[in-house]
Amino acid sequence: MILAIDMGNSNIVVGGIDSSRIYFEERLTTDRNKTNLEYAISIKNILEIHGIEVSSIEGTIISSVVPPLNNTLTTAIKKITGKTPLLVGSGMKTGLNIIMDNPKTTGSDMIVDAVAALKEYPAPLIIIDMGTATTMSVIDPAGNYIGGVILPGLKISLDTLSSRTAQLPQISLETPGKIIGKNTIDCMRSGIMYGTAAMIDGIIDRMEDELGQKTTVIATGGLSRFVMPLCRHDIIIDNALLLKGLFILYQKNKKA
Repeated sequence: MILAIDMGNSNIVVGGIDSSRIYFEERLTTDRNKTNLEYAISIKNILEIHGIEVSSIEGTIISSVVPPLNNTLTTAIKKITGKTPLLVGSGMKTGLNIIMDNPKTTGSDMIVDAVAALKEYPAPLIIIDMGTATTMSVIDPAGNYIGGVILPGLKISLDTLSSRTAQLPQISLETPGKIIGKNTIDCMRSGIMYGTAAMIDGIIDRMEDELGQKTTVIATGGLSRFVMPLCRHDIIIDNALLLKGLFILYQKNKKA
């Protein structure tokens, strides 16, 4: 089993995975003020909760979009496992041909998603990852990563709406029963949820027009299960995509 960690702007996903199954998946809050010891304690507690012995961890790998915390998390993992984790980034073997103006600037989470999606689903592909930001990546029929879009995430949109308008409250994210709301809270939920779904549907249409053919659409990320059922396209939800991609990259890059 390997310890696979995806560090996003809001959450850090910690998972245990091997070639047969995913043993656990948990989330920690991304906090730039935490020390490596605090992260080490949190991750060790996750392992203990799931009954995972440190000796059973073959190796570790990190994907990160928060560079200032890379060294902190790396040190934390070394304290627990005694192993230096692989870090997804420039120079790592991915097997992915990235056709971008500057391939090195492509987000590591987007690369990991693409690697996993290409192994499990037929191209061309659109990969939607709903986190702090919502990203949509495109893989062409030949399996090349050719770009995508980055959108404000669901919670960012909701927080901005509440904080910038004096009379609109903070609300929870729940799927509204219908599009036409009958009170302020339902109107806000409808706007955020159906608005995001319609935006995703519209972008998929335009991406497929640009490609000139239909695509396989995959969605991942903690918020995808709330929004994808509201979309009109057929979208496969695969919340294990990042962990599976990290496992593939670990296998490609581990030392003999």
